Amino acid sequence: MTAAPVAEQAAAACRLFLAVWPTVAARDELLRRQRQWSWSPATAAIAGERLHLTLHFLGSLPRQRLTELSSGLQVAFEPFELVLDRAEIWPHGLVVLRAGSPAAALLDLHGRLGDALRSLGLPPERRRFRPHVTLARRAAGSIPPVTGAELRWQVNSYTLVESLAGGSGGYLVHQRYDCRRRAAPGDDAVLTNGESRHNAELSPPLCDGSG
Repeated sequence: MTAAPVAEQAAAACRLFLAVWPTVAARDELLRRQRQWSWSPATAAIAGERLHLTLHFLGSLPRQRLTELSSGLQVAFEPFELVLDRAEIWPHGLVVLRAGSPAAALLDLHGRLGDALRSLGLPPERRRFRPHVTLARRAAGSIPPVTGAELRWQVNSYTLVESLAGGSGGYLVHQRYDCRRRAAPGDDAVLTNGESRHNAELSPPLCDGSG
């Protein structure tokens, strides 16, 4: 297969996930917690603009389904407070800040989105939902801080996001869903180095907590 068909095939598909982004204050606090760790030499810390909590990973899907997905993944939910209180090292050197007792509203949102995915012919992942924010990768051998208070932020929206390939990586936000009003399609925004390419309102953090 030549390079051109490979590129065309890649452009026809997109890797999608549903996520919650931290508020400004929560993002700053996540970065502060990140700095409190004693990292091993090979650690790859997650940049501030990439910190998020994944609700569902959709995988690689045909790009022509984006309009259908953007509409079909809108579900009703109530705003809630997210509490992250467990700093852990998971297998393969993944360092996370996890919700020890996830809010009922968060689990309800996750469940409703799972139902929406099934209605679109997309079975959700079978693994148990463990809500967390990844702070670093390849961090085996790192030393966590001795103490750390729980981190809280108010969740008022979730997003449908594309994970971009290539050297710059980054995220492309296709839809933001607000808890208080019907989501309206807006300009896409590329999240790379903390800046949006099109719409500043969608640059990270995606939710400022003001509703």
